Order: sequence, then C-alpha cells, then structure tokens
Amino acid sequence: MRNVLNPVVFALTIAAAEATSAAAASSLALGPLLGQPTSSNTPPSIILLPSKAISTTSRLAAEWAHGIGLSVSSSLDLIFQSAAGSVPDKLIYAWNLVRMKALAPVLTVLVAACLVMSVMMIVEVSSMASVSLAVKLLRRRPDKRYKWEPIKSDEETGSLAYPMVLVQIPMFNEREVYKLSIGAACALTWPPDRIIIQVLDDSTDPAIKDLVALECKAWASKGTNITYEVRDNRKGYKAGALKKGMEHTYVQYCEFVAIFDADFQPEADFLIRTIPYLVCNSHIALIQARWEFVNYRECLMTKIQKISLDYHFKVEQEAGSSTFAFFGFNGNYANHTTVIGVPLLILGTAGVWRIRAIDEAGGWKDRTTVEDMDLAVRAGLKGWKFLYVGDIKVKSELPSTFKAYRHQQHRWTSGAANLFRKVAFDILVTENASIWKKFHVLYSFFFVRRIIIHIVTFLFYSIVVPASVLVPDLSIPLWGVMYIPTAITALNALSNPRFIHIMPFWVVFENVMSLHRMKATLLGLLDMGNVNEWVVTEKLGEAPKTKPENHRPEATATKFIDRINFTELAFAVYLLCCASYNVVYGKNYYYVYLFLQAFAFIAIGFGYAGASRSRS
Repeated sequence: MRNVLNPVVFALTIAAAEATSAAAASSLALGPLLGQPTSSNTPPSIILLPSKAISTTSRLAAEWAHGIGLSVSSSLDLIFQSAAGSVPDKLIYAWNLVRMKALAPVLTVLVAACLVMSVMMIVEVSSMASVSLAVKLLRRRPDKRYKWEPIKSDEETGSLAYPMVLVQIPMFNEREVYKLSIGAACALTWPPDRIIIQVLDDSTDPAIKDLVALECKAWASKGTNITYEVRDNRKGYKAGALKKGMEHTYVQYCEFVAIFDADFQPEADFLIRTIPYLVCNSHIALIQARWEFVNYRECLMTKIQKISLDYHFKVEQEAGSSTFAFFGFNGNYANHTTVIGVPLLILGTAGVWRIRAIDEAGGWKDRTTVEDMDLAVRAGLKGWKFLYVGDIKVKSELPSTFKAYRHQQHRWTSGAANLFRKVAFDILVTENASIWKKFHVLYSFFFVRRIIIHIVTFLFYSIVVPASVLVPDLSIPLWGVMYIPTAITALNALSNPRFIHIMPFWVVFENVMSLHRMKATLLGLLDMGNVNEWVVTEKLGEAPKTKPENHRPEATATKFIDRINFTELAFAVYLLCCASYNVVYGKNYYYVYLFLQAFAFIAIGFGYAGASRSRS
C-alpha cells in the first residue's frame, strides 16, 4: 500500500523510553508559560536487565543519551529563558487558558480518531499480508488456480489459431522513450497478421510528432502491422486517447487489447504467456503483469519508490487477485500497500484486457485522472475477474525528480479520492456483486487504502504527535505509537529485505509526501481545485546510460528560490519547535523522531530530493 507505514525511527524512540528515563531539565522561567512542572538535574536511575552484556550496553547507552539530553536541554534552556523574559503575564495566562480549554480537548479527540484509523490500517495490512503469505506457502500460482494451455497452430488453422490482438501505446511528447516502447511492442512474439500495433499520439510538439510518425513508418516498411493515430484535441487525456483508439473499424476484429505506457518495454514473450489465460478462462477480463524498474538505482528517491511499489505488487495485487479476483488496473496501491504515506495508486499499463469486458463496463471514461481504476471498478462490479501474474515482468521507469514525483502522486491520490466520491453510491446499489465484494471495494479498496491511509499518516505523525508534547496530561497509548507502526513497517520491510538499510529514509520521506497526499485526498473528496489536472510524468528513457555529450544535463531549477518549497519549511519550523520543547520539558523521547522528521522537511524544502539534474 502507498503510504501507510509509520516512522520506524519513531517507534524505536518510544522503545528507547522504556529502557532509559527522560533527560532531566533545568528550572526555566518559561515553565509557567507552558504550564509544565520544572524538574531537577538529578540523574535518573536506570533499571538494568539480567544479562551482564545487555546491562552494560544499556547503561552506556543510557548515560550517553542522558548526557546528550542534558547538553541540548541546557542550550535550549537559555533560549527559552530569554524568550520568557519578554512575555507579559497576561499572555502567559491567556496561553495556559487556551492550551487547557481548547488545545487539550481537540487533541484528545484527534488522538482517539487517529488510533481508530491506525487500527483500521493494521487490520487491512495484516489481512493482505496473510493472504500473500498463504499464496506463497501453498504455492497457489496462477497456473495452479486457472487453466493455462499454450496456443498451438496446425497446418489447417495456421495463424488463425491465435486470437487477434490490439496493442495500444498512448503517448504525449515522449521524445526520450518513443523508440524504446514502439520497438518493444513491434518485437512481441505473435503472428504478424494477428496483431495490430496502435500508437496513440497526443503530442503537442510538431517535431516529436514527426519523429514518432517516422518511427511507425519505418516499422511498417518492415512488414509490421502498425498504425499511427492522432487527435485534434486532448479531451480526456489518456482515457480520451484510448477511447478514440477503440473506435477505429479495424478494432472490431480484435478480441484482446494490451496496453503499454510509453516508458514500458514488454519482453518478446509477453503475449505468449498472458493471452492463454484469457483464451482458456472466459470469465477473466484482465491479466496484470508486474513492473520492474530500470532506473531504481539512480538516486535515493527512486529506491524509496521501488520499496513502495514492490510492496504494492507482491502484497496488494497478489492479495486482491487471490481473494475477490479484483484489484485496480495497477491502481491498487496504492498507496501503497501501502506504506506510510504512499498511495500506491498507479496508472493502468502492462496488462491485457478482454475487449468484450471493456465494452460491457461502459468503455473508457474521462471523468477522473485515474481512468484505469475507474474501468477496473466498473468491470469488477459486472462480475468479471482479474488475475495478477507476478512472474511476468515489464520494464518501466520511475520519476527521478521530486517535481515529477509530486505531480504524479497528486494525480494518483486526488483521482482515486474523486473516483470514490463518484462511484460509492453506484457500488452500493449494484445488483451484479455480492455484499462481500461491495464491502471489499468500498471499505478496503477505497476507504482504507485511498482515504484513511493518507489522512492518518500526516495528521497523526506530523500534527497530533508533535502537538501532544505541549499538553502534559495528554497520553498516547504505546500500542498506537509503537506497536502498530512497527508491525506495518516490518511487513513492508519483509517484502524488500535487500533495502532494509534505507527503510529509515523511506519512512521520513514518505511522511513528508503525506503532506501532499492528504491535500490531494481532500481536494478529490471535495471535487475542488486542480483535482482533474493532468501533468505527464517526465521520462528520461536511456538518457542515464548514454554519453554526456549526447545528452547535455540541465539544472532542474535556474534560480535558488525556484527550488524552495515553503510549505515543507513551515512544517519543519513547527516540528523543530515541538522537538525543542520536548527536549526540555518532555517525559518521553518524541524529540528524536521529531528532529529527524524536521530535517527531512528541511532537506525537501530546500529542494534536496530526487536526482539533482534532469537530462534532455
């Protein structure tokens, strides 16, 4: 799931509190201002564990933490004393009144709501992980659950034994990748007279359109059945292009359609391995392949994306396929899985549809920016089944700049929330689905994974927990701030064991992204702002592998001010203030997590995220 997981460092912080006591703080003049009791500098006692080795380690760690805490506390003490000296007594009284009468009750309600949402998340994540694990242990591979026989031709039938297949490649100004995607599609192993390659070019750059047209003509001259289709407008964006492509007369002879975005490169045997499932099982509408990423090593941000998306495929898609035979057309994140802060919502691609299922579901619609998920929901409620085949992989590319990634996440997150708003009632009243499938789609697929997950991640860990340090009487249960996030993080880490060393970076980065995802979720639910804005994700294709002289790098921003994200910096200031106060007055170790998260907001706020340069 994209974005469900809570900070592991935060959980470790709480665990540390169990082994060592809070650092003592000096008496401050600012203490009355915040209504906190002052404490003495007497070192706290440490409860040692039975084992001598563990006892020694714990003692040294406690002394180190205590010394650091006192040092930082003394420095902050001077700052707070200076600030307190200029605060009038009336303001101190007013703040105490607001804190006790307004802030404390509101935080109490928010904590309760966030704990309920956290329980909903852990139940959802655990159930999906259990299904995925059971599938692996019982070896319930797709070919064990569904009939699969290779397509064979003989002298009498010849190529007619193979069904007619349409391959669609939607494009928009894809200068860097158009050759790769067209070449991969034209290299698919299938009888030449039983396949049509359809390039749907919505490009607005005349030069790029000419290049794509020439590439199509070059393949056509080699005997490939390829067509180059353009529109005079971009109505409906990708959904509009796919819908227009299905209206051509030659499509009526096709039984199946494979869809690949412009940066996707299927292996030559893709159709040979997927089409038999559709031929042998008439109730299956969609075969979804797994994505593998050619540029995940490019920077830390692309590695973080791989962690979230691998969880999406290995757990979410597998669980959805194995239970209700339903998932988003690679829009089942998300989140994410879903991991903390990750919508794991993905544009539909690298799959094969039965055209009759698309027609029965009402075809492509452009009412949201997640047209793939929209089609999947409508087809699923018509009784069609979906199958995820993880052994079939298709190469793709991850956005490597923060700007591109942020636009992508906004589109996926707001689009899913907006679709939920538009289809919730239709799901409730449909007569073609069982009550359990309705519950699964409404509650699990939409409400928990695409609404709750984004709200609780940001609200709880970036607003409520930091603010709780200002209210000494407010207590957050240990299971809410430690056990649940640790369990969810561990489940995600198990699906990516070789990336476990960067999990802390993944956690804090996804928490920063949860700010944008929560905003996008609310915009989608309220149908406001730029909810239906479509910004095509930048793709670099083979650029990272080519020589520098062939692809001159450009700076991502020409001015320093253009790199600054003021919203992230504002939250960094808020977290730093809460963390500093927690060091001096706190009864726990929240400040460790708060400082780390503040530094993540600062780094991204100043534009230090993703690849430092984009290639053109």
